[in-house]
Amino acid sequence: MNPLTDITQPDLAQALQRALDNKTKPMGSLGRLEALAQRIGLILGTERPELRAPQMLVCAADHGLAARGVSAFPSDVTWQMVENFLAGGAAVSVLARQHGIGLNVVDCGVRHDFAAREGLFIRKVAPGTADALEGPAMSAAQCAQAIDNGREVLRGLPGNALLLGEMGIGNTSAASMLLARLAGLDVADVTGAGTGLDAAAVQRKIGILREVLARHAEATAPLDALAAFGGFEIATLTGAVLQAAEERRVILVDGFIATAAVLVAAHLQPNVLQRCVFAHCSGERGHALMLAHLKAVPLLDLGLRLGEGSGAALAWPLLVSACALLREMASFESAGVSRQDETTPARH
Repeated sequence: MNPLTDITQPDLAQALQRALDNKTKPMGSLGRLEALAQRIGLILGTERPELRAPQMLVCAADHGLAARGVSAFPSDVTWQMVENFLAGGAAVSVLARQHGIGLNVVDCGVRHDFAAREGLFIRKVAPGTADALEGPAMSAAQCAQAIDNGREVLRGLPGNALLLGEMGIGNTSAASMLLARLAGLDVADVTGAGTGLDAAAVQRKIGILREVLARHAEATAPLDALAAFGGFEIATLTGAVLQAAEERRVILVDGFIATAAVLVAAHLQPNVLQRCVFAHCSGERGHALMLAHLKAVPLLDLGLRLGEGSGAALAWPLLVSACALLREMASFESAGVSRQDETTPARH
């Protein structure tokens, strides 16, 4: 795997900052929207960034560990929600439709056979991962296949922006273990209620995750940890993130599980993070710690913990607005507006 290029580009960064400073507004008055506009400009390599044909990739898979009661919902909810995505009834379906985002659902390893239809990619590595307490959730070959699947699906999608989504009962457990292992944190500090466990069930979940982490104590490298803990949807998203980063697409990251895929990708290729915009800070307990580990500042904090890519879809209009302001807002010169004279005291 060749190292990703560094897209810091000081000359372009300065040009973007000059353009922002010359808009008809007090200096810095658009706050973090200005940093967002500059980041998108750097990713796309232009002073006039325009986002085209955004694609939401919702990767779905089942987890063998779910049979041990780490989720409040049964595993059948995974395939049922995939059907809901495709029927247009899920939150992410509504938001993608509202904002003109292409919705692509990938069966990465759901324990169900789906009828072929538009918007569904069947890339099933296996019908769910193995129970990670008994052995690795995925073999090394299965993990590599899922990553390759993510790359392949992404290569076939149009546009220059990727939004990350997922579905998989039990996948907050996988995300918590990946964070604990790759960031060196105690699993109790990064494990939450997931789909809605009560306090006693969360403690049982933490106990199970401790056992799994101990069972795979040697799995410290990023891909070894990913194979040990799962899941197929996280691995497929990791591949999509790596491919999108190589193609210089803007990567809009959703919540805890989607960020776990970026965590793995960033441990493999640190410059992935230059291409990422983090949509929100989830209500799931470990997400703030995961964002801190990645030195990522999310756009929104709405207490969301739904997944699916819903937070990414909600944040999407902010990216569109940031680009539009950079491209279309007048400069002081073009509008004939006087600048504040910094040598004259401001009048109150």
